[in-house]
Amino acid sequence: MEPLTDKAIRASFVNCSKGEASRLKLPAGFRELPWEDLDFLGWRDPGAPLRAHLVLPSPTGPNGLTGVSLRVPDATRTSAVKSSMCQFCLTGHASSGVTLFAAPLAGAAGRQGNTVGVYACDDLACSLYLRGKRQPKLRSARYEESLTLEERTARCLGNVAAFVDKVTGGR
Repeated sequence: MEPLTDKAIRASFVNCSKGEASRLKLPAGFRELPWEDLDFLGWRDPGAPLRAHLVLPSPTGPNGLTGVSLRVPDATRTSAVKSSMCQFCLTGHASSGVTLFAAPLAGAAGRQGNTVGVYACDDLACSLYLRGKRQPKLRSARYEESLTLEERTARCLGNVAAFVDKVTGGR
């Protein structure tokens, strides 16, 4: 992914107001992010821990980007014995490593409170898990895939894009 600017990120959001987009906090260490290893930008808002954001390349979005604001439910107790899988990158985690993210739908439906959800890596660092740059907290037996890195990243981006399409109604 090419490095993004603060202005381009804030202009890309489709399911929140411009005021909300202007107030969101960018990820910690924004200038030092490993852009060459990212397929999309995802982060938990450091100023509002129950908020998260996704920005991905999109030919239909402003500046070639589409951003989605996400909500995170209050922390619940999770089992260290159970495991879960991210629906974006298909990385297996201890159940505490996967979180339900809910995105208000874009437009009138979202203003009425309608949302769509996805279970994803708690830190939204799917690109780094795919490349082995970050490891799940509890390292269980990792599923070995015969897919290449390019095929896995394409699958992950396809999964993220499908979720964003649900948020935007396919716009």
